[in-house]
Amino acid sequence: MREIVFDTETTGLDPLNGDRLVEIGCVELINRIPTGATYHAYFNPERSMPAQAEAVHGLSERFLSDKPRFREKAAELIEFLGDSMLVAHNARFDFGFLNAELERINHPIIDLSRMIDSLTIARTLHPGAKHSLDALCSRYGIDRSHRVKHGALLDAELLAQLYVELTGGRQIGLTLVAETQMVVTTDVVAAQTSASARPVRPPRLFTPSAAELARHAAFLEKLDNPIWHDSPT
Repeated sequence: MREIVFDTETTGLDPLNGDRLVEIGCVELINRIPTGATYHAYFNPERSMPAQAEAVHGLSERFLSDKPRFREKAAELIEFLGDSMLVAHNARFDFGFLNAELERINHPIIDLSRMIDSLTIARTLHPGAKHSLDALCSRYGIDRSHRVKHGALLDAELLAQLYVELTGGRQIGLTLVAETQMVVTTDVVAAQTSASARPVRPPRLFTPSAAELARHAAFLEKLDNPIWHDSPT
């Protein structure tokens, strides 16, 4: 099962008000294990960078001025995403910006049926707790000491670790255990089936002879005060 964990950085909070995507980072998981394959890109937003947004991710208008526009990188991004399920934290935010950029270049948007929201999973597992990426990394012991500012690829890598924990951990040996149990169960069923197919034989009776009974009685006479001669108290 292939899944893509991704994160975005933007110029603001609302693509409908002109905010743009400026960075995306993606991490590939196969059966909930990172493969090492990633995708990362910066985009020139073709607009100014508000100070509040720059304070969050550190991406200045000057830094982004020579970066490619989204339309120039869209094809390779879509190719990397493929038809996999897409995991994000507060996923409607990231999907909203990604689909807004796709609409701007008249490309089909990504269906929300492919969306997995790790924030929703966290809220279900830990109601009433803090659900930010930082808080959840602390809860699950994920090292985020190198996270000084938000960064799409770094945050996607942290989220990939968190997503694995939220969905039960890697459990790498689980498949092996299940297969072993299946083999054992199959062997037991086969043995039971084989036993039930055997012909039923009548029980054999072993009756002691008169000489054996006499020897047994003589042996008992040699015992000194056997316990079965004691009277019950």
